[in-house]
Amino acid sequence: MSPPRILLCGDVLGRLNQLFKRVQSVNKSAGPFDALFCVGQFFPDSAEQLEEFMGYIEGGGGHSQIPLPTYFIGDYGVAAPKVLSTASRNSANLGFKMDGFKICDNLFWLRGSGKFTLHGLSVVYLSGRQSSNGQQFGTYSQDDVDALRALAEEPGVVDLFLTNEWPSGVTNRASVSDIPAGFLDSTGSDSSVSELVAEIKPRYHIAGTKGVFYAREPYSNVDAVHVTRFFGLAMVGNKDKQKFIHAISPTPASTMSAAEISMKPPNTTLSPYTLVVEQTALKEVTKRSTDSVSDSQYWRYDVSQKRHKSGAGEGNKLCFKFIYSGSCPRGEKCNFQHDSDAREQYSGGVCIDFLIKGKCERGPDCNFKHDLQNEGESHSRMRRRSENDSGNRSKVCWFCLSSPNVESHLIISVGEFLLLRTA
Repeated sequence: MSPPRILLCGDVLGRLNQLFKRVQSVNKSAGPFDALFCVGQFFPDSAEQLEEFMGYIEGGGGHSQIPLPTYFIGDYGVAAPKVLSTASRNSANLGFKMDGFKICDNLFWLRGSGKFTLHGLSVVYLSGRQSSNGQQFGTYSQDDVDALRALAEEPGVVDLFLTNEWPSGVTNRASVSDIPAGFLDSTGSDSSVSELVAEIKPRYHIAGTKGVFYAREPYSNVDAVHVTRFFGLAMVGNKDKQKFIHAISPTPASTMSAAEISMKPPNTTLSPYTLVVEQTALKEVTKRSTDSVSDSQYWRYDVSQKRHKSGAGEGNKLCFKFIYSGSCPRGEKCNFQHDSDAREQYSGGVCIDFLIKGKCERGPDCNFKHDLQNEGESHSRMRRRSENDSGNRSKVCWFCLSSPNVESHLIISVGEFLLLRTA
């Protein structure tokens, strides 16, 4: 079976006519392609482009159909809140979806952060940009980052990692002659992305926002045999005629032999992020050593540090595949727990963030329930166990990580999607 053929695109900026005209041309000459991934701002820069953009979203108006499955992570720009709010309320998008919220035929929004498989390829993404204002769309949260750090600890090799902003320091150890003219690393770059890509170790990392095309030499990863290739893509319709569409045809890592996955091209460099990660880690250690409160809370959210685990092994963690689908292809060989009660709770519509942390940053806009007391028999059993264990503490949330009354000694493991406590 031939490997999937994938198109990559930079900031679309609402210019869907120009984008899909180019896609159809490439598809005709070098296709067919299986999917299109867009990084950087997807929505228009100004209201002047709204009519063209909404023609595709709402249908009609004589516009051509979107020619192939298209996925985007740049959930910001004019009309983004309106379009994405509508999509979030659509009944077809209810439930825990990592493979995209459907906006219209062949157009999918990859929200927050997550991992899914497409044509055999393992795809990981981080939508939005870094921001401290906590807006609903267009930014990612610390929870999104922590979720990816948890995914990075799972076995297997990630094929594609999609981010909007470039990782800080990506040009470290790269050939100077290949770096785009006038390149400024600090503009449109994100140190959090650098830390994530160093942990996730994807085979391909794709980003936008800088308005230039850059194909970095492959670089080796720490504690991994495969190399990573970084592609920065320009915006659609840019005046400098920088490349905004790029095609790849990667064989899924899951089907490659050890010899194939470990091959290194002659121009492979050392990882550009080694210094970035070391400096960030040093700052974090210094901060924790001077802040005892921060130190005592650190284990709850930093899932990237294995020293915070209790040593009980992976058997104490719950299997996400089982919770999500009700079955696990690994069966008895799975290293994680297949908890039917947790599966029932999730199936009953309880918000995963609420279950894990006792809170959900989406608030009233969340499509899931934030109440365990009215969620059926399985939740009643859970409530009775909680009342028997906590006695007079039934009026406070002793297992909510955001609660000042949390009984942390009763919590065994905090995972990405579920929390394990003593019975």
